[in-house]
Amino acid sequence: MGYGIKLPACVYSGIGSTGDMKTIVKQESAKKVLVFTDKGVAGAGLLQKLLTVLEEAGVSCRIFDDLRPEPAYTDVEKVVEQMNWENGDLIVAIGGGSVMDAAKLCALLKGSSYTVKDLLDNPLLASKQMKTVMIPTTCGTGSEATCNAIVAIPEEGSKKGIVNEQMIPDYVILDAQMIAGLPASIVAVTGVDALAHVVECFTSKKAFPLSDTYALAGAKLIFRNIEKVYEDPSDMEAKSDILLGAFYGGVAITGSGTTAVHALSYPLGGKFHIAHGVSNAVLFAHVMAFNKDACEERLAVLCDAVYPELLAMTWEEKADHMIERIAAIVKNTKIPTDLNTFGVKMEDLDFLVDAGSKQQRLLVNNRKELSLDDIRDIYMKVLK
Repeated sequence: MGYGIKLPACVYSGIGSTGDMKTIVKQESAKKVLVFTDKGVAGAGLLQKLLTVLEEAGVSCRIFDDLRPEPAYTDVEKVVEQMNWENGDLIVAIGGGSVMDAAKLCALLKGSSYTVKDLLDNPLLASKQMKTVMIPTTCGTGSEATCNAIVAIPEEGSKKGIVNEQMIPDYVILDAQMIAGLPASIVAVTGVDALAHVVECFTSKKAFPLSDTYALAGAKLIFRNIEKVYEDPSDMEAKSDILLGAFYGGVAITGSGTTAVHALSYPLGGKFHIAHGVSNAVLFAHVMAFNKDACEERLAVLCDAVYPELLAMTWEEKADHMIERIAAIVKNTKIPTDLNTFGVKMEDLDFLVDAGSKQQRLLVNNRKELSLDDIRDIYMKVLK
């Protein structure tokens, strides 16, 4: 049985491409748009850029902007309830991963008797009721390309991905102006999240030529640009590149999926509310070091694509270099990696091991099987 990859139907890219929203509105004959965002996006003036374009296109809007970051499934259910009172022709999400994931779920649940909790148990219950447009305002989640939506489950102290192919967005707009004023700290954590996507997808057990194509293209753009974007906020070319690289990472996820980095990060986000990109960054190099003997050749091929100047190195040297680069990027972008500062203590180890081991949807993608002792050892490394 072969593997498949899913892509958004239409992607607009380039500085100022938010203006292409007018074309989308015309194509869809939309009269009213349901806009999903958050207070931070609105406060940064990004929402107004979109609203100006929509006003020029002659459509009315209803704005939903009270979703908190890293939402629980109950938070999304509240938004669904609010949305069900509104009629609309098109859903537009402008924001980070949480906003886009919520919008994708709302597109499935509009007018439905199902809840987000029902989809946690059976993601395929619902089908898309409204077309969606995704406009990312960070450079890393890849949600604008995937059929996944991640929600926290407070009663389990973890997170879970809802996967339904009908959540693939219909339109995507990749406009570097939307990340022009992004704080360096957010560039770092979302960029490292995108880096994890491309590396994990390329080293996934389910990797195949199509997913590899997007993962490698994304890796070149992100490895080469993340520190540039962090250090020089005015480098719009680098920002365009990293935004595109993050999109490629999202496409790769639909084909091969992430692995143990994301699996073990979910309990850190779910129970301790550590930002998703931070929890990935904490674990990233440690998990890849654990995986090295099972994916040394894949890491070497990745190194050849990203750093062709190192072609003469051995496979092992290239694999080591990629792991070292991952650790260096996390350090150079000053992502906090001391879990004590987030309230995670050694006494939480048993919970982390148990919760991490339950993320089988992602762990089955890992080229090297993780025993409970292996998971414990990885968490021990980040708890010291």
